Amino acid sequence: MSTDRYDDLRGALSINGFCTLYALGRTFAYEQIKQGKLRAVKCGNRTLIFQRDAEAWARSLPILGTEK
Repeated sequence: MSTDRYDDLRGALSINGFCTLYALGRTFAYEQIKQGKLRAVKCGNRTLIFQRDAEAWARSLPILGTEK
């Protein structure tokens, strides 16, 4: 396994960890995954979100007052 791939795995969040970090509910998180707005992977029975994907998702959110 390459070092880059290993670094990604160390930064993986569980659904609960992601929801805690961003103060969201699990249902909303799974909706974002289903809609393709949040990238997630499966590892056995666990759903994981890489830290970089969580950050990309957060950056993609609209800034209030800029929508028309």
